[in-house]
Amino acid sequence: MTGGRPAADDREVIVTGLGAAGPVGGDVPAMWRGLLAGVGGVRRVEAAWAAGLPVRIAAPAAVEPAERLAVHETRRLSRVQQLALLAAREAWADAGAPDPPPERFAVAVSSGGGGVGDLLDQYDVLRERGWQRVSPLTLPMYMANGPAAWIALEFGAAAELHAPAAACASGADALARGRELIRSGQADVVLAGGADAMIHPVMVAGFAAMRALSRRNDDPEGASRPFDAGRDGFVLGEGAGVMVLESAEYAARRGARGYAELAGAGRSADAYHIANPDPSGAGAVRAMRRALADARVEPGVVAHVNAHATGTPLGDAAEAVALREVLGPDLGGASVTATKSLTGHLLGAGGALEAVITALTLHHNTVPPTVNLDEPDPAISGDVLRAVVTGGPGTLPGGARAALSNSFAFGGQNVSLLLRRRQ
Repeated sequence: MTGGRPAADDREVIVTGLGAAGPVGGDVPAMWRGLLAGVGGVRRVEAAWAAGLPVRIAAPAAVEPAERLAVHETRRLSRVQQLALLAAREAWADAGAPDPPPERFAVAVSSGGGGVGDLLDQYDVLRERGWQRVSPLTLPMYMANGPAAWIALEFGAAAELHAPAAACASGADALARGRELIRSGQADVVLAGGADAMIHPVMVAGFAAMRALSRRNDDPEGASRPFDAGRDGFVLGEGAGVMVLESAEYAARRGARGYAELAGAGRSADAYHIANPDPSGAGAVRAMRRALADARVEPGVVAHVNAHATGTPLGDAAEAVALREVLGPDLGGASVTATKSLTGHLLGAGGALEAVITALTLHHNTVPPTVNLDEPDPAISGDVLRAVVTGGPGTLPGGARAALSNSFAFGGQNVSLLLRRRQ
């Protein structure tokens, strides 16, 4: 303590607002209802471009952004920016529209691919119609920090603007960065999260060429199968998840409600392969243990894990090994959910949306179920499989305090967040 005030590194970071725009519901309440009901967002891609591709399923946003934005916004913003802005607006309203001084207010919102779909569309315009018809907004629509920049402009955040690039862990990394900005004393309030919108023929073809995507074209609802013996890849989704983070002191001064504390964050690198995880799970283990150490809690405190669990054969197996290593036999009684079985994989938005879901899990004491786990993979530890909640929502045990939300990305970037129920 210094002068009666918490030292910078003792500041609690409170989640006071939640926003989402994704495949399961167009906002947080609709998403939560859908998840608890086990209603997924994966469906067939009806666009003509999908007909010639080996993968013809995806998890698009449940509500078209154009239905909720002004015409001028849909014209000047790329799809990923539209989704990010919608989630940020919901989170801000949910937090009670804080009014921090601009110099104490920051944004940390990431995207795995920025407006890559809009960029590719403009390349088609260039080839087919000439350079004069290329939009002057092409580069602002494409830039990876575009979602963060538009959010900062709308809400007047002048402290700092961050858009860390961490592939599929980008959203989680942005939340970790938002927490650091508050803990270091550089901001009192941060809008943080992630967004992605890469359901585009080139991206689908590229992931399909890697054999990373499920090819269950005739069974969209059953395509995303974390931990199942028949899993054959992830389902590409799109959307955004945003949180309002505040220092506990600032939130208390204005009487804000808190969903949870963002108590810890851990990062690591596999240094193993550009796209495949280390099968030993060593990098994931380091990330989770660092999140625990950052929050100053023991593994036994963890009552729940929102697993990265994309439904890829290698990824799920490696994460299961890591969970068993960190949490011990029977995972110390912790429950596990794999919400990508319902949402698909939102890439850079995935970790942010799943952190939103984890905050809701702690707040409501309710675990969304994992679907499509029909034949548990015998190669995965029974300790993990027994912990996975299936068949309907689960309930956290009495006194449950903490939960982990995992994000593991191409390039070997790992981010684990620890959220803690407020006293």
